[in-house]
Amino acid sequence: MKWGVISTAKIGTEKVIPAMQESDQLEILAIAGRDLGKTREVAENLRIPRAYGSYEELLADPSIEAIYNPLPNHLHVEWTIKALEAGKHVLCEKPIGLDTNDAKRLIEARDKSGKQVLEAFMVRHHLQWVEARKIIESGQIGELTTVQSIFTYFNADPNNVRNKKDIGGGGLLDIGCYCIVGPRYVTGKEPIRVVSLMDKDPKFGTDRLVSGMLDFGSGLQASFVCGTQSAAVQRVHILGTEGRIEILMPFNPIPENPAIIRVAGQKQPGFDDAREIKFPICNHYTLQGESATAIFKGESPVDYPIEDGIANMQILDAMARSAKTGSWEMVSPR
Repeated sequence: MKWGVISTAKIGTEKVIPAMQESDQLEILAIAGRDLGKTREVAENLRIPRAYGSYEELLADPSIEAIYNPLPNHLHVEWTIKALEAGKHVLCEKPIGLDTNDAKRLIEARDKSGKQVLEAFMVRHHLQWVEARKIIESGQIGELTTVQSIFTYFNADPNNVRNKKDIGGGGLLDIGCYCIVGPRYVTGKEPIRVVSLMDKDPKFGTDRLVSGMLDFGSGLQASFVCGTQSAAVQRVHILGTEGRIEILMPFNPIPENPAIIRVAGQKQPGFDDAREIKFPICNHYTLQGESATAIFKGESPVDYPIEDGIANMQILDAMARSAKTGSWEMVSPR
């Protein structure tokens, strides 16, 4: 399958494109940017055959079958719709939109075009998350009680898109979304209500520290902390009545190293005696690209349609409302 990339964003050029190029199931045929000179340089460095000076030119290329969209958050829906209208399938970076109403526009565009659009949550393709869910489903750790996530980094650059409020910057949309999709993935359930606490940068106006809780009902909960101006760390703990799982590098595992999860029993206070599971070296961006390609070709069923992205967006919206009201907020039905 022939892919095109709209934008020379770092997430694409430094992580996603090189990883997708490792697959023999797809080809990155073209890339587009607003600066043709820069785009040509990127294309040459990444060995991409075609470079375009506008997104419109790339979308008009009849050879392109699928689009990867790593544009800033406020442009996700707009350019995904344009790609669908141009007859291309789309893999769009998370979060799928700025809010639920923004994201819902994609349903009509998808249905009208007959093409598929997927949200790029690469973690769902990594073997460590797949195995964690299998362990939970097998009953090895008993009845699931809670999922706890932490994901932080430090970035105080005023020119970085993550620190620009008007285009969808802030920690909740950038990395808090992982702390929501992760528990949804391993539990297979949707939260009923959420509550959050948010601290905002006085200059940027963006949320730089967010704590949240998700109530799935029947005693199942999830909690998280995400931040953009804290020491970098990431970890996920999954607790059951008879054991627990620790995912050491849940969101940005180093592709060159084996990923590791630990599984411990109920009475072990630490992980010293835990069963350690190491996974074969893999790149979840490669796996994500291959999965999307198979779906776009009709060789694999759509596991997470755009409705799933909208469901995640509704939870993010409820978190934002809770930060303002200071109370629990119900998650709106799809």
